Amino acid sequence: MAAALAGAVVLAGCSKPAGDVADGAMSMGFLDAKVQMDEYASTTCSHCARFNNDVFPAFKAKYIDTGKVRYTLHEFLTPPEAVAAAGFLTARCAGPDKYFAVIDDLFRSQEEMYATGDARGVLVKVAQAAGLTEDQFNKCVADEAANRALSQRVRTAIRDKGVSSTPTFFFNGKKVKEGEMTLDELDAAVAEASK
Repeated sequence: MAAALAGAVVLAGCSKPAGDVADGAMSMGFLDAKVQMDEYASTTCSHCARFNNDVFPAFKAKYIDTGKVRYTLHEFLTPPEAVAAAGFLTARCAGPDKYFAVIDDLFRSQEEMYATGDARGVLVKVAQAAGLTEDQFNKCVADEAANRALSQRVRTAIRDKGVSSTPTFFFNGKKVKEGEMTLDELDAAVAEASK
């Protein structure tokens, strides 16, 4: 994947923060929340970006910030995979305290990335906004160990969870939906998982 990333995006490590979940995924919310929501998403998935930009803020305020739901983001790669990988690696290199802010920035910058065709430029801009230099960004996305770990997380999602598309949502371990969810659908999923 490292070679594909360098070739496909023309990108040129940093220490990788460990996620707070056993499989390396990143989470937000209270550990003792009654409902665990898992989202498998890709930074290059337009459906994931719409969910992040239009639905997730209200869901977060209603459920995660109030302690009702613990949310975990599982990294998954969709075309162009090298760009998706670079996005996730950048978020990890920015550090656990900035991880979700970088992911949000990537989703919000996705339209610009596709409209301009300048994936590298957008990725560097997001990295710099998170406090990374361009050199740190280059080293981050070229980190072979981090790329292998990301690939392993994706393989595990496919093998163990049957994930084949993004976004895919699980509530308390049960697959609820492949594809975008509305706030009403999320309300129903949380209610069902809370029983």
